[in-house]
Amino acid sequence: MKKIVFYIVLSLIAVGTYAQKIQRIAYIDMEYILENLPEYLEAQNTLNAKIAKWKKNLDVEARHIEVLKTDLANEKAILTKDIIEEKEEDILLKQEELRRLESLYFGPNGDMFLVRKQLVKPIQDQVYNAIQKIVKAKKYDFVFDKSSELILLYSNKKYDISEIVLASIDKTRKVADRLAKQQEKKTASKELSDRQKALLAAKKKKREALLAKQEKKKQQIAERKAALLAKKEAKRLLLKQKQEAAKKKKEAQKQ
Repeated sequence: MKKIVFYIVLSLIAVGTYAQKIQRIAYIDMEYILENLPEYLEAQNTLNAKIAKWKKNLDVEARHIEVLKTDLANEKAILTKDIIEEKEEDILLKQEELRRLESLYFGPNGDMFLVRKQLVKPIQDQVYNAIQKIVKAKKYDFVFDKSSELILLYSNKKYDISEIVLASIDKTRKVADRLAKQQEKKTASKELSDRQKALLAAKKKKREALLAKQEKKKQQIAERKAALLAKKEAKRLLLKQKQEAAKKKKEAQKQ
């Protein structure tokens, strides 16, 4: 928002130099714009939750200190001076720690400041970029923020471009969402294609393994058949040899 105020100041200075030129003026309501951005509401809820947690931590520590003070006041009459001083010093240290913790949470550069900057600044930049696009397209000379410290005694609604800014942000968001969905669809398509390729490769490998198994089985059957035929042939030859030997023996006996 400091950037917007800076440009407004520069524009006001320019009025004195270019007074004869017709100026195009518009204004926005930053509070209205932010309250209509889901991202801002989500960021604000996140920040509020953290603030509530930090306050709870501080309350716990503060109650603990009050308990120590009460206990010391009740026991002071029966305690020695050294013990009293020790307990008072302990309470002072805890009070100092509480102040340090409070500064850590809510100080100028504390957690709240850093978290708000982290959560809200990107959204404010988004609004600022949308305003810059509109200013460039519509050729505005001044754009005021109705909700800023600048005092507007009167504002004509027709110069309010808050809705245009919201529409521009919404359009940018839709384009980003569409591109994200296209990328997601492309990624899903690629993953599907990769799965299909992997499935086809697995089927091919399985088919090749099955063919190899069938081929091996055929070879084993052929080898068994060949061994059986060889065995039969050996028996036939042995039988033939025996028959021929018997025949020769018989002929020899006749002579």
